[in-house]
Amino acid sequence: MDYDILIPVMRELAIEAGAKIMEIYEAADFDVKVKSDDSPVTAADEAADALISAGLRAAFPDVMLVTEEQADSHKAKGDTFLIVDPLDGTKEFIHRRGDFTVNIAYVENGVPQRGVVYAPARNRMFFTQADGQAVEETGMFDPKKVGTITPINVADSDNDALFVVASKSHRDQATDDYINKYSVKDMKSAGSSLKFCLVATGEADIYPRVGRTMEWDTAAGHAVLLGAGGQVVRFDDHSPLVYGKEDFANPFFIAYAPKVELKEA
Repeated sequence: MDYDILIPVMRELAIEAGAKIMEIYEAADFDVKVKSDDSPVTAADEAADALISAGLRAAFPDVMLVTEEQADSHKAKGDTFLIVDPLDGTKEFIHRRGDFTVNIAYVENGVPQRGVVYAPARNRMFFTQADGQAVEETGMFDPKKVGTITPINVADSDNDALFVVASKSHRDQATDDYINKYSVKDMKSAGSSLKFCLVATGEADIYPRVGRTMEWDTAAGHAVLLGAGGQVVRFDDHSPLVYGKEDFANPFFIAYAPKVELKEA
């Protein structure tokens, strides 16, 4: 994969999809359907998926593509592929809470190498450059012209005063029990893949996820965090979280800055 070609394509498609999503988000009303797994889907998910999929297939016709909204793509097998969640945080979108993202990532040999996370309602954009460094972009988010970019890096964590980020929509007792093993200075809640990005920027030290996720939920944020010096490991044995798994389903995991001394599950 030529990253000098890949990164501008992913960034442009994420911004264009974000614009489509915001058109629907700001409308008076929108329909919500329920998929076979009981998860919600909106016209915004579908419009963003169509735009991103068409763009990626045109640019990279020979690369395997996995996207949340296309069930047939979930049957694909491989450890090198493009993976998309066109609207991560649909519940946040439906309840108009703003914490939703467009996620596009490229996985190679089971590792998310490059990714973009765009939160259009929050005006935040994170992506990995061609050289692998994670950055945050600010400005007008012009699809054709990159604005001001700032390299991001994980925190130099203090294990006696950790900042923890956890899910807004999926917080439970098991998560709280694990968080309570740490010396926590402050807690914040966030939706979607923004949690990875808060660890990547040093705004949080650790994000434990004790709950179901799919690879399209995590790959882009995982790539951004890796590009900022962070890590993502399985909750059970602290081995690296890898991609291309059966049904693209994730085990529980922990995303963190390397200075954090991980506790056992």
